[in-house]
Amino acid sequence: MKILILKPSSLGDVIHALPVLRLLRLEFPEAQVDWWILRGLMPLLEGDPDLRRLIPFDRKDWAKPRHWPAVLRLVGDLRSERYDWVLDLQGLARSAVFGRACGGSRFVGVRDWRELAPVLHGESVPRPSPQAHAVDWQRALLTHLQVPLRTGWEWIPRRTAAAEHLGRDFPELSRDRWIGLQPGARWDNKRWPVSRFVELVGLLVRSHPAHRIAVFGGPEDRALGQAVAEADRARCLDLTGRVSLPGMIEALRCVDLLVTNDTGPMHVAAALGKPVVALFGPTDPARTGPYGQVQFALRAPQPPTCAPCLKPVCRHSESLACLNRITPAQVVSAVSSRLV
Repeated sequence: MKILILKPSSLGDVIHALPVLRLLRLEFPEAQVDWWILRGLMPLLEGDPDLRRLIPFDRKDWAKPRHWPAVLRLVGDLRSERYDWVLDLQGLARSAVFGRACGGSRFVGVRDWRELAPVLHGESVPRPSPQAHAVDWQRALLTHLQVPLRTGWEWIPRRTAAAEHLGRDFPELSRDRWIGLQPGARWDNKRWPVSRFVELVGLLVRSHPAHRIAVFGGPEDRALGQAVAEADRARCLDLTGRVSLPGMIEALRCVDLLVTNDTGPMHVAAALGKPVVALFGPTDPARTGPYGQVQFALRAPQPPTCAPCLKPVCRHSESLACLNRITPAQVVSAVSSRLV
């Protein structure tokens, strides 16, 4: 059997889709599974034992006519594979057009009408309920395909080379105990104020003296990471922009808990089984919170009526009230309850 998975982005979305890959390979051990993924996220899945091939998606190629011949050659290559199943787990116009062009005996996708993708699907699977988590929606697609939802699989296998590289660069990660902080997020209005993270460091150092603080984030978060780590240079380790994507995953294996905005590393930590305290404002934790730990997503005690607005720009008269009303004291209390 040959299967093509379409889930190009983002980091959290790809993490949500990994159970589909694991369960497919449990049911069909000899299956050849390929994955269409954003080129920048390829390190996340490179060397994955359940995949035959990664197919890079370059977003710019779709927008510039001079790249279209290469896109068409790729489509022709994939059509020649004669996939048994093409699974559109993104459910948007781009993935639906690409999947339809690639052919395949059976084209199945998640039923998301925002960009009319189901019009192109051969079969589409509705969200089990309006508040169903994204992971459960994609598992529903497997149920539609009569693939059993087995247990006993590992969401993110350990990357030995990345772990060894991390150990050489940051040996203290395996030596000390850590609480992780993730101050960045793709949307500005999903970011709890950095001043609150700075205050949180001081509270955590006093309330959990056995732990040090590891600050996570990509190169774009360097300013945030520096500001947070400066709160206590001796107790903080700033990892922002200093580790690869696989290295970030292996570093998260070293923490006892992660305090995080609604962003990709939150989903990685949940997939690794790490306790998560997640800070939510404009987004809905029931649908996209830390899977299996949605009850530990913190919301403001008196959020504005517009939350969750699901919008990247805040238009409330009290800017970011949905996040700013979460206090560091609330976060410390949640951390303490989860580290017991």
